[in-house]
Amino acid sequence: MAKISLLLDTDIFIDYFNTGRFHTLFDSSRFTVYYSAITKKELLTKPGLRDNERASILAELAQCRLITLSDSITTRYSDLRRQHPSLEKGDALIAATALVKHLPLMTRNKRHFQIVPGLTLFGE
Repeated sequence: MAKISLLLDTDIFIDYFNTGRFHTLFDSSRFTVYYSAITKKELLTKPGLRDNERASILAELAQCRLITLSDSITTRYSDLRRQHPSLEKGDALIAATALVKHLPLMTRNKRHFQIVPGLTLFGE
């Protein structure tokens, strides 16, 4: 069976860390989980984050694949921000990452991303 590659929005990680929801994505060898540099920043800069929480986040992220910023991602980000000024900066960066890397995006906030043409969305 072919692996399913997904870019996860920050909210999916948060739900997983807080409630264990979406554990199948993280615990199954059927999925290759990618995340954006902005997701790492959002997770690790949460106010009041304790050292043990930070360590848990870093350990889980180490099992996933980080997509770093590239010229093509930042260019696509700029285009998205210009075309859709209502799109939040973090969401635009995650959408740009998904588009450039040709990855479907899993999010609980589909309404944030529905305005982005060509973006494949999974979630609620």
